[in-house]
Amino acid sequence: MYTAGCGTHSPRSTSRPARHPGQRPTRRTTPGAETPVAAAPRRRLTRLDAELVRRRLAGNRDDAGALVADGRVTVDGARATNPATQVATSAAVVVREAVDGAGYVSRGGHKLAGALTAFTPAGLRVTGRRALDAGASTGGFTDVLLRAGAAHVVAVDVGYGQLAWSLRNDARVTVRDRTNVRELTLDHLDDRPAELITGDLSFIALTTVLPALARCAADDADLVLMVKPQFEADRSELDGGVVRDPAVRAAAVRAVAERGGTLGLGTAGVTASPLPGPSGNVEYFLWLRAGAPQADPADIDRAVTEGPQ
Repeated sequence: MYTAGCGTHSPRSTSRPARHPGQRPTRRTTPGAETPVAAAPRRRLTRLDAELVRRRLAGNRDDAGALVADGRVTVDGARATNPATQVATSAAVVVREAVDGAGYVSRGGHKLAGALTAFTPAGLRVTGRRALDAGASTGGFTDVLLRAGAAHVVAVDVGYGQLAWSLRNDARVTVRDRTNVRELTLDHLDDRPAELITGDLSFIALTTVLPALARCAADDADLVLMVKPQFEADRSELDGGVVRDPAVRAAAVRAVAERGGTLGLGTAGVTASPLPGPSGNVEYFLWLRAGAPQADPADIDRAVTEGPQ
């Protein structure tokens, strides 16, 4: 028996205070201790290039990387510099329009636009025509053709997935990836000859691909091809990959024009590209068509002399 005042203790009650219905239980805390705070939800992170593709802001991770490299992507208001950057899936990811005024999908667009400016007054027509863009890459030439009124463009490239997403999803564009231009046939054009052919090819001479382009051309087709002397000239004529001698450049343009002549294509015009190529190489546009006269060497020399040096 427990007796008060005799150094003994009463047993601790095991009963708990009654709670009113609906009352939440109280948490006992040690005096002075901080009340635990619930952890914030963990943000889900992913690579920026993958997130651009997921949001359909880019067609693939290569396209996404190009957008980042061009300085056109911001994340939560800050310009992104690395496509591998980890970003929250809830982040504000914005892709700005191309930084140049015209907004072409690539720098190459300015080159063809310059050629059209030079040749259109002489009768070159784009509006309403079915075009073939050989060596389309990201689509600078395709973009210019559509803006100039082309009815349809078949974009051909030996690579895969390079064409800008906006063009790839344009109903006026047929994409022919993984296609070697030297092996082009009318099958690639759905048996409809091209009325206008443009070309921006690298690491291959135009003289070797002209026969295939001619096979795909309508009888009244115009061919506006960019001649890159560094791929037409002999390797011994290059200085660090650049053709510096104007005479060698002129010879390269003449060789392409003469090859066109063997295929029944005369030269309707020649002009220098307004922008240099990689490493500063000067490039030129040849306008070929059936029924035009054979190239005048004086016209080619003039284009080389008046163009960038």
